[in-house]
Amino acid sequence: MNNPNHLTMHDLPVDDRPTEKLQQLGASVLSDAELIAVIIRSGSRHETALSLAQRLIRGHSPSQGQTAAPLDFLADATVEELSRLPGIGRVKALQLQAAVELGRRVCRHSRSARNARIRQPLDVLHFLEAEMADLPREELRVVLLDSRNRLIRIGTVSAGGLSAAVIQPRDLFRDAVKANAAALILVHNHPSGDPEPSQDDLTTTAQLCQVGTLMGIRILDHLIIGRSGSVSLRQKGQMP
Repeated sequence: MNNPNHLTMHDLPVDDRPTEKLQQLGASVLSDAELIAVIIRSGSRHETALSLAQRLIRGHSPSQGQTAAPLDFLADATVEELSRLPGIGRVKALQLQAAVELGRRVCRHSRSARNARIRQPLDVLHFLEAEMADLPREELRVVLLDSRNRLIRIGTVSAGGLSAAVIQPRDLFRDAVKANAAALILVHNHPSGDPEPSQDDLTTTAQLCQVGTLMGIRILDHLIIGRSGSVSLRQKGQMP
């Protein structure tokens, strides 16, 4: 039995119900607000789940000149922050955060990613760009490849930033040696949103490439991911 104090999808005309639309046409045709409405299921006393979702997106849309995407607030917000939004509450906040994390895991562990052949370093962005662009702090990840450039696995080496965290070459190459990797690709993010490399990025890359040469493991590229885009140091001519 529906709570009489909450408007639900059934209060909408049939053609405007996101759940029915999802079942009939598939998830790809739903708007951002409709997808959120399906997740949170119910609205409040004064609005449906769909109108609540639309209000949330409008309230967090970036101002002119900003680079953030309309749904960035979902990726960044904690349960406590989401709970304080009008009409959300703790249960809906938990539902939204679970949906965001599930999406990240699907991207990270998809079957295509596990069996992919990397024809060029930028192919790695297909697996990591969406997830890493929204991380609240810098992380350095290493993409391990076999002799035929097939993906072995992706590991996290450090979190906290290349300048703040001490990157020990032994930590970076230990997993590569154990996996019998022939090459690797470095990937890290800039939470500021600007993917342009810093001097620390360039210095660290040069030092790691020297170690890789000595160990017989090639570093093919260093990709930097930001919300406004991604940068390849090799494409910019800044790899040693």
